[in-house]
Amino acid sequence: MSVFGGIESGGTKWQCAVGTGPEDVRAAVTIPTTSPGETIARTVEFFQQSGPIEAIGIGSFGPIDRRPGSPTWGYVTTTPKPGWAHVDLAGEIGRWLSVPVAFDTDVNAAALGEHRWGAARELDTFCYVTVGTGIGGGAVVGGRLLHGLLHPEFGHLRIPHDLEDDPFAGSCPYHGDCWEGLASGTALEGRWGAPGTALSGDEVWSLEARYLALGLVSVLSVLSPERIVIGGGVMETDGLLERVRREIVELLNDYLEPPALRHGMDGSDGIDGYVTAPALGARAGVLGAIALAESMGSA
Repeated sequence: MSVFGGIESGGTKWQCAVGTGPEDVRAAVTIPTTSPGETIARTVEFFQQSGPIEAIGIGSFGPIDRRPGSPTWGYVTTTPKPGWAHVDLAGEIGRWLSVPVAFDTDVNAAALGEHRWGAARELDTFCYVTVGTGIGGGAVVGGRLLHGLLHPEFGHLRIPHDLEDDPFAGSCPYHGDCWEGLASGTALEGRWGAPGTALSGDEVWSLEARYLALGLVSVLSVLSPERIVIGGGVMETDGLLERVRREIVELLNDYLEPPALRHGMDGSDGIDGYVTAPALGARAGVLGAIALAESMGSA
């Protein structure tokens, strides 16, 4: 059986694994994201020590260049992550390991993982959103990952921002108060002066839920996904997912009629089954990267 490598390269940590899927992970490691040279070297060392692989998939924080034939294919491009702008991530790893490389965003990789093995199996169209240090989103449309011009950048949607109610200017270095700038983990810390894990109180989490719901309603209205899977460290906050669901129902105001967009009072799952946590949990990204590699290895 062919064995593949997967990397979820995040802004704070890289998750690396070798295997064929959720039930067959033969080696795994988490590496802190430091400088490009150090992080890539530690990653290469892990795969060199973990046995031969047929191909490797990388789901990377971005923006990235994943356009086939582009001279900067495989690069992280205009990221605000210090030291990582215009880094040849996929090329370096491919050269060191001498295997084919499949390259996409971290959220597209997570979407692929959930579509293959998780909460979105057999769905034609769905979205995966992660809320952590930043906000990102991936989409499967017609059973295929959505790319288009470059790749989706859900986190930079513009959502309503009442400056009288919330005078925080936003944390995004490019757009200030875009969705990521208002509702990411970085925004939570910037607004309240402490990381989300140290925050409590209705004022904090009601505002967070409202902003997250505003962005998700925009995604729902444009792509009409059959399900939204939402993960990331911020979403691990107790009760936040339930708050977001309630806000979505309120914002929609019965405009759309499918039972999935209502409270499940008729015995159905309702909104609870429509906006869900990832079935693969924190492994969605790295398992999706293995799925990316498998597609490359069989191409």
